[in-house]
Amino acid sequence: MTSSPKQDVFQAISDPTRRKILELLFDTEKAVNEICGHFPISRTAVTKHLHILLDAGLVRAQKKGRHTFYNLQPEPLLELRRWLSFYEQFWNRNMANLVRCIDTLKQDSQNEK
Repeated sequence: MTSSPKQDVFQAISDPTRRKILELLFDTEKAVNEICGHFPISRTAVTKHLHILLDAGLVRAQKKGRHTFYNLQPEPLLELRRWLSFYEQFWNRNMANLVRCIDTLKQDSQNEK
């Protein structure tokens, strides 16, 4: 039985630093030192961000010797994708309504000529 994440995915990705960390881990695992080199903040601050991502299930940590390596676990992002797809339908519907409105205005304009 797997435990559920302690941190909400939406809360975890709300911070730009954490989103950047996820981008860095997109294609390869990285050690903490390697991740730290991309930010003007302390190692402690980066580690806190990594722990939030870990608690949300968005990254996995693996100890190799003296170093801890992190890699992306994108599955929790599916929740975000499902939530955004609802709003995508909303925007598509509104865009279609706008196109119909513009077409009607064009036709009215042409009929007046």
